[in-house]
Amino acid sequence: MMQLTILGCHSATPRENKHTTSQLLEMSGHLFLIDCGEGTQIQLRKTKAKFARIQHIFISHLHGDHFYGLIGLISSFRLLGRTAELHVYGPKGIKEIITLQLKLAKSWTDYPLHFHELTSDSSTLVFEDDRLTVHTLPLQHRIYTNGFLFAEKEGLRKINTEVLADEPLESFHYHQLQQGKDIVLDSGKTLANEAVTLPPLPPKRYAYCSDTSYLETLIPLVQGVDLLYHEATFLERHSDLAEATQHSTVRQAAQIAKAAGVKTLMVGHYSNRYKDKMEFIKEGESVFPNIILAEDLKTVSI
Repeated sequence: MMQLTILGCHSATPRENKHTTSQLLEMSGHLFLIDCGEGTQIQLRKTKAKFARIQHIFISHLHGDHFYGLIGLISSFRLLGRTAELHVYGPKGIKEIITLQLKLAKSWTDYPLHFHELTSDSSTLVFEDDRLTVHTLPLQHRIYTNGFLFAEKEGLRKINTEVLADEPLESFHYHQLQQGKDIVLDSGKTLANEAVTLPPLPPKRYAYCSDTSYLETLIPLVQGVDLLYHEATFLERHSDLAEATQHSTVRQAAQIAKAAGVKTLMVGHYSNRYKDKMEFIKEGESVFPNIILAEDLKTVSI
Protein backbone atom coordinates (compact mmCIF):
# COMPACT_ATOMS: atom_id res chain seq x y z
CA MET A 1 0.00 0.00 0.00
CA MET A 2 1.11 3.53 -0.77
CA GLN A 3 0.08 6.37 1.54
CA LEU A 4 0.46 10.08 0.82
CA THR A 5 -0.01 12.75 3.50
CA ILE A 6 -0.26 16.39 2.47
CA LEU A 7 1.60 18.55 4.99
CA GLY A 8 1.02 21.77 3.06
CA CYS A 9 -0.52 22.60 -0.31
CA HIS A 10 -0.73 26.39 -0.64
CA SER A 11 1.48 28.74 -2.61
CA ALA A 12 3.69 31.69 -1.79
CA THR A 13 3.30 32.78 1.85
CA PRO A 14 2.11 30.64 4.78
CA ARG A 15 -1.03 31.70 6.62
CA GLU A 16 -2.53 30.62 9.94
CA ASN A 17 -4.36 27.66 8.40
CA LYS A 18 -2.66 27.51 5.01
CA HIS A 19 0.73 25.83 4.87
CA THR A 20 3.24 25.89 2.04
CA THR A 21 4.21 22.85 0.03
CA SER A 22 5.37 19.62 1.64
CA GLN A 23 4.30 15.99 1.38
CA LEU A 24 5.06 12.76 3.20
CA LEU A 25 5.04 9.59 1.10
CA GLU A 26 5.06 6.13 2.67
CA MET A 27 5.95 3.56 0.03
CA SER A 28 7.66 0.15 0.07
CA GLY A 29 8.93 0.60 3.61
CA HIS A 30 10.28 4.11 3.00
CA LEU A 31 9.08 7.42 4.40
CA PHE A 32 9.98 10.09 1.84
CA LEU A 33 9.66 13.84 2.42
CA ILE A 34 8.84 15.76 -0.75
CA ASP A 35 9.54 19.50 -0.58
CA CYS A 36 9.88 21.24 2.75
CA GLY A 37 8.15 24.61 2.95
CA GLU A 38 8.29 26.80 6.02
CA GLY A 39 6.72 25.10 9.06
CA THR A 40 7.00 21.56 7.68
CA GLN A 41 8.35 20.12 10.93
CA ILE A 42 5.33 21.45 12.82
CA GLN A 43 3.05 19.67 10.36
CA LEU A 44 5.13 16.52 10.71
CA ARG A 45 4.56 16.64 14.46
CA LYS A 46 0.82 16.75 13.88
CA THR A 47 0.99 13.54 11.83
CA LYS A 48 3.07 11.84 14.57
CA ALA A 49 5.56 10.78 11.91
CA LYS A 50 8.76 9.19 13.19
CA PHE A 51 11.53 11.62 12.23
CA ALA A 52 14.17 8.88 12.22
CA ARG A 53 12.37 7.10 9.39
CA ILE A 54 12.86 10.06 7.06
CA GLN A 55 16.14 9.28 5.30
CA HIS A 56 15.49 10.88 1.89
CA ILE A 57 14.22 14.41 1.21
CA PHE A 58 13.40 15.54 -2.33
CA ILE A 59 13.36 19.29 -3.09
CA SER A 60 11.78 20.36 -6.37
CA HIS A 61 13.27 23.87 -6.63
CA LEU A 62 14.74 26.71 -4.63
CA HIS A 63 11.73 28.95 -4.17
CA GLY A 64 11.13 29.57 -0.48
CA ASP A 65 7.67 28.03 -0.24
CA HIS A 66 9.24 24.70 -1.21
CA PHE A 67 12.40 24.57 0.92
CA TYR A 68 12.56 27.26 3.64
CA GLY A 69 11.65 24.63 6.23
CA LEU A 70 14.63 22.44 5.37
CA ILE A 71 17.33 24.10 7.50
CA GLY A 72 15.04 24.05 10.53
CA LEU A 73 14.26 20.38 10.07
CA ILE A 74 17.93 19.47 9.61
CA SER A 75 18.80 21.41 12.76
CA SER A 76 16.00 19.77 14.75
CA PHE A 77 17.24 16.35 13.69
CA ARG A 78 20.61 17.27 15.27
CA LEU A 79 19.01 18.51 18.49
CA LEU A 80 17.01 15.29 18.75
CA GLY A 81 20.20 13.22 18.66
CA ARG A 82 19.83 11.79 15.17
CA THR A 83 22.57 9.39 14.09
CA ALA A 84 21.11 7.97 10.87
CA GLU A 85 22.35 9.48 7.64
CA LEU A 86 20.15 11.86 5.67
CA HIS A 87 20.07 12.29 1.89
CA VAL A 88 18.84 15.52 0.30
CA TYR A 89 18.09 15.63 -3.44
CA GLY A 90 17.63 19.04 -5.01
CA PRO A 91 18.86 21.60 -7.53
CA LYS A 92 22.49 22.66 -7.68
CA GLY A 93 23.00 25.29 -5.00
CA ILE A 94 21.07 23.56 -2.23
CA LYS A 95 24.27 22.27 -0.63
CA GLU A 96 25.79 25.75 -0.58
CA ILE A 97 22.67 27.30 0.99
CA ILE A 98 22.30 24.72 3.76
CA THR A 99 25.98 24.36 4.61
CA LEU A 100 26.40 28.15 4.80
CA GLN A 101 23.56 28.35 7.31
CA LEU A 102 25.05 25.51 9.35
CA LYS A 103 28.51 27.10 9.17
CA LEU A 104 27.44 30.58 10.32
CA ALA A 105 25.32 29.11 13.12
CA LYS A 106 28.16 26.76 14.11
CA SER A 107 25.60 23.98 14.13
CA TRP A 108 27.13 21.20 12.07
CA THR A 109 25.14 17.99 12.13
CA ASP A 110 26.30 15.03 14.19
CA TYR A 111 24.91 12.68 11.58
CA PRO A 112 26.02 12.10 7.95
CA LEU A 113 24.32 14.63 5.65
CA HIS A 114 24.57 13.87 1.93
CA PHE A 115 23.53 16.22 -0.86
CA HIS A 116 22.66 14.98 -4.35
CA GLU A 117 22.55 18.05 -6.58
CA LEU A 118 20.52 17.85 -9.76
CA THR A 119 21.29 19.64 -13.03
CA SER A 120 19.93 17.46 -15.83
CA ASP A 121 17.10 18.63 -18.09
CA SER A 122 16.17 15.01 -18.82
CA SER A 123 14.39 12.51 -16.58
CA THR A 124 17.10 10.95 -14.41
CA LEU A 125 17.25 8.08 -11.94
CA VAL A 126 18.19 9.59 -8.56
CA PHE A 127 17.42 6.75 -6.15
CA GLU A 128 17.00 2.99 -6.42
CA ASP A 129 16.90 0.00 -4.14
CA ASP A 130 15.46 -3.51 -4.49
CA ARG A 131 11.90 -2.24 -3.99
CA LEU A 132 11.51 1.01 -5.94
CA THR A 133 13.00 3.73 -8.10
CA VAL A 134 12.80 7.53 -8.06
CA HIS A 135 13.23 9.52 -11.28
CA THR A 136 13.16 13.27 -11.82
CA LEU A 137 10.40 14.86 -13.89
CA PRO A 138 11.82 17.96 -15.61
CA LEU A 139 9.40 20.88 -15.25
CA GLN A 140 9.16 24.38 -16.70
CA HIS A 141 9.23 27.18 -14.16
CA ARG A 142 11.05 30.46 -13.58
CA ILE A 143 14.05 28.61 -12.13
CA TYR A 144 15.38 25.07 -12.52
CA THR A 145 12.66 22.71 -11.23
CA ASN A 146 12.00 18.99 -11.09
CA GLY A 147 9.07 16.86 -10.10
CA PHE A 148 9.62 13.27 -8.99
CA LEU A 149 8.25 9.89 -10.06
CA PHE A 150 8.18 7.20 -7.36
CA ALA A 151 7.71 3.72 -8.82
CA GLU A 152 7.54 0.38 -7.06
CA LYS A 153 9.27 -2.57 -8.67
CA GLU A 154 7.29 -5.72 -9.31
CA GLY A 155 7.11 -7.76 -6.13
CA LEU A 156 7.70 -11.46 -5.50
CA ARG A 157 5.08 -13.96 -6.60
CA LYS A 158 2.87 -15.37 -3.85
CA ILE A 159 3.00 -19.06 -2.97
CA ASN A 160 -0.29 -20.93 -3.34
CA THR A 161 0.09 -23.03 -0.19
CA GLU A 162 -3.11 -25.01 -0.79
CA VAL A 163 -1.83 -26.38 -4.09
CA LEU A 164 1.57 -27.21 -2.61
CA ALA A 165 0.35 -28.74 0.66
CA ASP A 166 1.39 -32.28 -0.27
CA GLU A 167 4.62 -31.48 -2.11
CA PRO A 168 8.00 -32.17 -0.38
CA LEU A 169 9.52 -28.69 -0.78
CA GLU A 170 12.76 -27.35 0.64
CA SER A 171 13.19 -23.69 1.64
CA PHE A 172 15.15 -22.89 -1.54
CA HIS A 173 12.22 -24.14 -3.61
CA TYR A 174 9.99 -21.44 -2.12
CA HIS A 175 12.60 -18.81 -2.93
CA GLN A 176 12.79 -19.97 -6.55
CA LEU A 177 9.02 -19.97 -6.88
CA GLN A 178 8.74 -16.44 -5.51
CA GLN A 179 11.20 -15.34 -8.18
CA GLY A 180 8.99 -16.79 -10.91
CA LYS A 181 11.01 -19.91 -11.66
CA ASP A 182 9.75 -23.43 -12.32
CA ILE A 183 11.19 -26.03 -9.94
CA VAL A 184 12.21 -29.68 -10.30
CA LEU A 185 11.72 -31.95 -7.28
CA ASP A 186 14.06 -34.81 -6.32
CA SER A 187 11.51 -37.18 -7.79
CA GLY A 188 11.96 -35.55 -11.19
CA LYS A 189 8.54 -33.90 -11.08
CA THR A 190 8.42 -30.38 -12.50
CA LEU A 191 6.19 -27.76 -10.96
CA ALA A 192 5.29 -24.97 -13.37
CA ASN A 193 5.47 -21.64 -11.59
CA GLU A 194 2.18 -20.26 -12.85
CA ALA A 195 0.36 -23.38 -11.62
CA VAL A 196 1.52 -23.08 -8.01
CA THR A 197 1.95 -19.33 -7.43
CA LEU A 198 -0.17 -16.21 -7.63
CA PRO A 199 0.89 -12.92 -9.23
CA PRO A 200 2.08 -10.13 -6.93
CA LEU A 201 0.01 -7.03 -6.37
CA PRO A 202 0.43 -4.49 -9.20
CA PRO A 203 3.29 -2.07 -8.41
CA LYS A 204 2.20 1.46 -7.49
CA ARG A 205 3.44 4.72 -9.02
CA TYR A 206 3.14 8.27 -7.75
CA ALA A 207 4.07 11.36 -9.77
CA TYR A 208 4.69 14.69 -8.05
CA CYS A 209 4.68 17.74 -10.31
CA SER A 210 5.32 20.92 -8.38
CA ASP A 211 5.53 24.42 -9.89
CA THR A 212 5.31 24.28 -13.66
CA SER A 213 3.61 25.81 -16.63
CA TYR A 214 1.55 23.57 -18.93
CA LEU A 215 4.07 21.02 -20.22
CA GLU A 216 3.10 18.29 -22.66
CA THR A 217 6.49 16.56 -22.35
CA LEU A 218 5.27 15.37 -18.95
CA ILE A 219 2.59 13.19 -20.51
CA PRO A 220 4.70 10.14 -21.47
CA LEU A 221 6.67 10.36 -18.21
CA VAL A 222 3.56 10.05 -16.01
CA GLN A 223 1.56 7.75 -18.28
CA GLY A 224 -0.90 5.62 -16.31
CA VAL A 225 0.35 6.48 -12.80
CA ASP A 226 -1.91 5.60 -9.88
CA LEU A 227 -1.81 9.15 -8.51
CA LEU A 228 -0.65 12.36 -10.13
CA TYR A 229 -0.17 15.48 -8.03
CA HIS A 230 -0.07 18.49 -10.34
CA GLU A 231 0.06 22.09 -9.24
CA ALA A 232 -3.01 24.19 -10.06
CA THR A 233 -2.19 27.63 -8.76
CA PHE A 234 -4.89 29.41 -10.78
CA LEU A 235 -8.40 29.04 -12.10
CA GLU A 236 -8.93 29.55 -15.81
CA ARG A 237 -10.04 33.17 -15.40
CA HIS A 238 -6.50 33.96 -14.30
CA SER A 239 -4.76 32.04 -17.09
CA ASP A 240 -2.84 35.22 -17.97
CA LEU A 241 -1.26 35.15 -14.49
CA ALA A 242 -0.45 31.46 -14.89
CA GLU A 243 1.41 32.20 -18.11
CA ALA A 244 3.24 35.20 -16.65
CA THR A 245 4.41 33.32 -13.54
CA GLN A 246 4.96 29.94 -15.25
CA HIS A 247 2.33 28.17 -13.20
CA SER A 248 -0.66 26.05 -14.31
CA THR A 249 -4.41 26.40 -14.18
CA VAL A 250 -6.53 23.54 -12.90
CA ARG A 251 -7.86 22.97 -16.42
CA GLN A 252 -4.31 22.54 -17.69
CA ALA A 253 -3.51 20.07 -14.90
CA ALA A 254 -6.62 18.10 -15.85
CA GLN A 255 -5.59 18.08 -19.51
CA ILE A 256 -2.24 16.53 -18.55
CA ALA A 257 -4.02 13.90 -16.42
CA LYS A 258 -6.43 13.03 -19.20
CA ALA A 259 -3.76 12.78 -21.89
CA ALA A 260 -1.58 10.61 -19.64
CA GLY A 261 -4.43 8.30 -18.64
CA VAL A 262 -3.65 8.58 -14.93
CA LYS A 263 -6.00 6.95 -12.44
CA THR A 264 -6.42 9.87 -10.03
CA LEU A 265 -5.43 13.54 -10.21
CA MET A 266 -4.76 15.57 -7.08
CA VAL A 267 -4.36 19.32 -7.45
CA GLY A 268 -2.87 21.86 -5.06
CA HIS A 269 -0.54 24.87 -4.66
CA TYR A 270 -3.57 27.14 -4.68
CA SER A 271 -3.22 30.89 -4.87
CA ASN A 272 -4.49 32.50 -1.67
CA ARG A 273 -6.81 34.72 -3.73
CA TYR A 274 -9.37 31.89 -3.95
CA LYS A 275 -11.77 31.36 -1.05
CA ASP A 276 -13.81 28.46 -2.44
CA LYS A 277 -11.61 25.49 -3.38
CA MET A 278 -14.58 23.67 -4.92
CA GLU A 279 -14.13 25.95 -7.91
CA PHE A 280 -11.03 23.91 -8.71
CA ILE A 281 -13.06 20.70 -8.69
CA LYS A 282 -15.76 22.18 -10.93
CA GLU A 283 -13.29 23.41 -13.52
CA GLY A 284 -11.07 20.34 -13.41
CA GLU A 285 -13.72 17.62 -13.53
CA SER A 286 -15.13 19.04 -16.77
CA VAL A 287 -11.90 17.73 -18.34
CA PHE A 288 -10.90 14.87 -16.02
CA PRO A 289 -13.60 13.51 -13.69
CA ASN A 290 -11.42 11.68 -11.14
CA ILE A 291 -9.94 14.78 -9.52
CA ILE A 292 -9.43 15.43 -5.81
CA LEU A 293 -8.20 18.41 -3.81
CA ALA A 294 -5.04 18.47 -1.76
CA GLU A 295 -5.76 19.66 1.78
CA ASP A 296 -3.38 20.23 4.69
CA LEU A 297 -2.99 16.98 6.71
CA LYS A 298 -5.14 15.01 4.27
CA THR A 299 -4.04 11.40 3.75
CA VAL A 300 -4.71 9.35 0.63
CA SER A 301 -4.09 5.59 0.52
CA ILE A 302 -3.70 3.68 -2.73
